[in-house]
Amino acid sequence: MWWTPPGEYSLDIERDRAGEQFVLTVPESIEREAEFTVLQAKPKQRHLLLMARRDAHSDIDRFLCGHDEREWFVAAVPGAVSTVADAMESLKPAAVLAAQARAGLDATQRNRRKNKAFRRQGEWFFVPANPLEAEVQVVLCNEPIARSGGKPHIVAELCRTGGERVFVCERYPRGVSEKRHREILRRRLKAKSWDWRVMVRNPRVYARGDVRHPDHRTITLHGWHEVLMNTESESRTMRHVAFLD
Repeated sequence: MWWTPPGEYSLDIERDRAGEQFVLTVPESIEREAEFTVLQAKPKQRHLLLMARRDAHSDIDRFLCGHDEREWFVAAVPGAVSTVADAMESLKPAAVLAAQARAGLDATQRNRRKNKAFRRQGEWFFVPANPLEAEVQVVLCNEPIARSGGKPHIVAELCRTGGERVFVCERYPRGVSEKRHREILRRRLKAKSWDWRVMVRNPRVYARGDVRHPDHRTITLHGWHEVLMNTESESRTMRHVAFLD
C-alpha cells in the first residue's frame, strides 16, 4: 500500500478466506468529491487501468492493477496514459524502451518477461550490458536489491558504481545524506539506536546469475545485465521512492 496523509484515499491488496482482493479506502471527508474511473479493463490479461483523484481540483493519479506470475499488484503509473498497453510502456525506463526499439520487438514481444531486449522480474528490468572492467573488480554474492520499503530481490552476483551514499533506517527508508545523518544524531538522543544501515541510493548496478524473490519465478542472467527499476518513482504517488542497494 502507498502511505497517504490523513484525509486521502488508499489502494491496497488484502487477503481473506476467498483469496486476495483490491481494497480502495476512501475517507468520509472526501467520498462525495473523490473520483475513481476504470479507464480500461483487459480481463484476459487480468489487468485494468484506474484513474483516481481526491476532488475536481486535485492532480490525477493512475494505477495499473493486475496479476503478474504469482501475485496481484498495484503500480502507480507516470504520465497521462489512458490504456493498459500505454501504462505498461510508461512503466519502462528509457534504457528499456531504447533496448526494445533496437531489438525491433512487436507489441506482444515487448510485454513478455523474457525477450531479446530484457528480462523482467516484478518491478526490475535487466538489460544485457558490458560494464567496464573497473566496475566489476568487486563482485558481491547473494546481494539484495530493493526500492525503499520494498521486499528485496536476491541477486547471485552483483557489482555497482556511482550513486549516493546514504544512511537508512525504518524512520528514513529512502535514506539521508551523511550530513543530515549527523544532524539527526545530534538533535535526537535516541537516534543512535534506530538500526541505521549504510546503503547507496540510485547507483548504476549490474547483475549476473540467478535472481530470486518469493513472489516470482527465479530467473537466470547469462552474462552481465544492467539493473533498472520501473518508473513508478516518477509518478506523483510514488515520488518519495528510491532505488537502494
